[in-house]
Amino acid sequence: MGHHRKALRTTAVGAVSATLIAGGVLGVAPAAQAASAVRFVDITGDGGTVLKANVITPAGADGSRRYPLLVLPTSWGLPQVEYLAQAQKLADSGYVVVSYNVRGFWQSGGEIEVAGPPDIADASKVIDWALANTPADSKHIGMGGVSYGAGISLLAAAHDKRIKAVAALSGWADLIGSIYSGRTQHVQAAGLLDGASLVTGRQSPEIRQIFNDFYASNLSKEQDIINWGKKRSAGTYVDQLNKNGTALMLANSWGDTIFPANQYADFYEKLTGPKRLEFRPGDHATAELTGLFGLPNDVWTDTERWFDHYLKGVDNGIDREAPVQLKSRSTGGYEGYPDWKSVAATERKIALAGTTTIHTNVDSGADGGIVFLSSILDQVAQLPPMASIPLLPRRWAAVWQSEKYATAQQIRGTAELHTTVTPTKESGTLVAYLYDVGPLGLGKLVSNAPYTFHGLTPGKPFGLDLELFSTAYDVPAGHRLALVVDTVDPLYIEHNPSGAQLTFSSPANDPSYVSIPLREQ
Repeated sequence: MGHHRKALRTTAVGAVSATLIAGGVLGVAPAAQAASAVRFVDITGDGGTVLKANVITPAGADGSRRYPLLVLPTSWGLPQVEYLAQAQKLADSGYVVVSYNVRGFWQSGGEIEVAGPPDIADASKVIDWALANTPADSKHIGMGGVSYGAGISLLAAAHDKRIKAVAALSGWADLIGSIYSGRTQHVQAAGLLDGASLVTGRQSPEIRQIFNDFYASNLSKEQDIINWGKKRSAGTYVDQLNKNGTALMLANSWGDTIFPANQYADFYEKLTGPKRLEFRPGDHATAELTGLFGLPNDVWTDTERWFDHYLKGVDNGIDREAPVQLKSRSTGGYEGYPDWKSVAATERKIALAGTTTIHTNVDSGADGGIVFLSSILDQVAQLPPMASIPLLPRRWAAVWQSEKYATAQQIRGTAELHTTVTPTKESGTLVAYLYDVGPLGLGKLVSNAPYTFHGLTPGKPFGLDLELFSTAYDVPAGHRLALVVDTVDPLYIEHNPSGAQLTFSSPANDPSYVSIPLREQ
């Protein structure tokens, strides 16, 4: 595991850091040519920690009037130039924009707290500084950012009622539900975050211990890790966000391998104030990436519209649009819905009949792909991970298929697996995959999700209900759907004792099925 994790760190950190640092540097070019000036400043954060920041004010600001304030915390492992291109555009349209490097990364002081209390206190300190040192309006304050910046912005809005609007792009509302869904460690996602922070920042002893316990599958520390994650999840503070009435825009990608779409959708449904939810094809932060270069970008366009309406009072219609906006992985247009539950108008069940036993510890060839790479290929070329369904070895994989569909099936939302499992050991891991299968048997991955159990009685059946990661995918006419279950996937840590077997059955009084959410047609 150690060598595998080291390799992940080297490749992932190099790719992500080089790409987004380049984006930030390129963003300096339009900023340098514009009338609005960029100031690089030091801001004193919580406990005296120095935060490196940059400030852009509207051209001609002379102190005679106040402007709405936008605060943009940086993404995980990225420098303070990350948002310069977008910050310049926002300043040109009449905002004071302050972007700061979060504590523990790059030149900012302190240690990485993973959106802990010091990070939330830092956000309020940055607002205090901006109100005292720029022509910022204390009654019109927004926060936003990508990834880590998104998570911090949501948490800060729950704790600081001065924040009236947030645009949280590729963020999280449930940290544990993101990287530990189904009690299964998302090892590639964790390795990416761990590696990036080792290269670009300074980990606190607490986060180092969390990573170590996470990799080691230390069940005695499981509840401690869950509690640690809840403190750092906006979903924990949803009541406070609703009380504050903060206008929240959430945007994410269907294939986000760090913060899956499900956790944002679940959080969105609990919000009662002004809200908007956007999902597009791609992986973590890839939908926003071109905007960091200053190029046209739908996510950043909607972000500015969101702030314009809720901070400036501009009647641009964003509040009257369908609040849930989706772009299918298969088609180019947007679809609007009144709420998340309306995305799937109907459900169609595929029966998982019979009794099937599989052996564990071997990868059948059905996989969720590679962090970042697979979903980016799906985003730009509609090439998700693939597998030849007829050739999957039935010793290691359970396979069920639907009939061929006479018409296209527009999958929208969250597929759910219900089955009965009988293990031969007290612990185990399984991974469920939903495939779009063409005439030649080649399956394209529609969705997947892992599930791990511990402390069960060997030989005793148990009921399993598992939500696959939410998606929007069109199955062509003449194709069929296949559900595949195996026990090993490079994305996840598996917990199958040597020689273990899993049996899937469909009792007459509790038949097994996978429920497919479909758009109204």
